[in-house]
Amino acid sequence: MKIIKKELQFEKCLKQRIEFICEFSKVTPTFINGSIRKLEKTNLTYIEPHKVIIKNITFLVFN
Repeated sequence: MKIIKKELQFEKCLKQRIEFICEFSKVTPTFINGSIRKLEKTNLTYIEPHKVIIKNITFLVFN
C-alpha cells in the first residue's frame, strides 16, 4: 500500500484573523499546514487539520 500525501494551505483571511488576535495579545503563533492522506487504490482518506501553536498549546483549525 502506498500513502499519497497532499498538503493543504491556510486561507488568507483565516490566517490574518489569527495573527491579528495574537498581535493584540502580544504572542507569536506558529502555523503548521494540514494535509490530506489517501491510501492508493482505496477510498480511504484522512484529513489532518491545520495546527496553530500558541504558548505551547496546540489548536486544531479547519478551513
